[in-house]
Amino acid sequence: MNIETHARVGPGPNLRHVARPSKFIGAAALLMLPAFALAGEATTPVKANSAEQTKLQGEASQQIRIDRRTPGYWRVTFDNPPFNIFGPENIPQLEKVISAIETDPKLKVVVFDSAVPGFFLTHYNFTPPLADSTGLPPGPTGLHPLPDMLVRLSKSPVVSISLIRGRATGVGSELALASDMRFASREKAILSQWEVGAGLVPGGGPMARLPRLMGRGRALEVLLGADDIDGDLAERYGYVNRSLPDDQLDGFVDALALRISGFDRQAIADTKRLVDFASLPSDPEIGAGWDAFITSVQRPVAQAKIGKLMELGLQTNADVEGRLAHYTQSLADK
Repeated sequence: MNIETHARVGPGPNLRHVARPSKFIGAAALLMLPAFALAGEATTPVKANSAEQTKLQGEASQQIRIDRRTPGYWRVTFDNPPFNIFGPENIPQLEKVISAIETDPKLKVVVFDSAVPGFFLTHYNFTPPLADSTGLPPGPTGLHPLPDMLVRLSKSPVVSISLIRGRATGVGSELALASDMRFASREKAILSQWEVGAGLVPGGGPMARLPRLMGRGRALEVLLGADDIDGDLAERYGYVNRSLPDDQLDGFVDALALRISGFDRQAIADTKRLVDFASLPSDPEIGAGWDAFITSVQRPVAQAKIGKLMELGLQTNADVEGRLAHYTQSLADK
């Protein structure tokens, strides 16, 4: 299929409030800073003028792309290698995407996917200070920007589909749950809410959404077991609509999205709105999860567990990111 336009969504304006520095993961975060600084120096062109540097830095930070395949059908692609980690630095970019979805008069279907092999979208970034997250102003719903955007995605008149290939962990799972439909690679999809294994409470609303999809017992198994769920089990539990052979996943989702995009926009929006009445959690239910996450991340037990995971290679080591359930199990109280 020919792509009519290809737009990149870069970072928006700095929305952070001025705040006193606040630790997020304590000493472990400080230990990570030199590595990030060196990486930045290695990628900065030495002889570029300031205008060239600004352009290059902007291109490097464009981690969420929009492909406008037709006026009624978009692909939104996460491209933040090596692990598609999501943090406060990505919130302005996603806000632009969600706003575009809400306001485009011709859009009917949006599909979320990933350009990073092995990772759909993963957990929250634990390197920035906590103030970078808590200092952000609330979104239009009155919630913190991350749960705000997930709520708005669910309530948008546009149909949202998550195409899950690789890990959908933490924020990735929560974005998939906020989407209207989820389709997973049978061989390559892994979904998880890993947070309890690290002494945290999930922040993006899975406690409100999962019981509605799979029932209370299975939701508690996913949330409290904090283990990996493969594509087939995710389908059996209702975590995803279907798991498909990996070589059929793209074709199936593309065909479904194109089919829906050919229907009347008002009929789609009205039907979705009525389903929302019967199925979506309230905004306060979603907001309570974020508040619990921010409280939990400051507890000594969570600080210690996240610090240990960072020492083991969280956010830097492919084995840790790829086998997060194994590493959180290694931190379990004996």
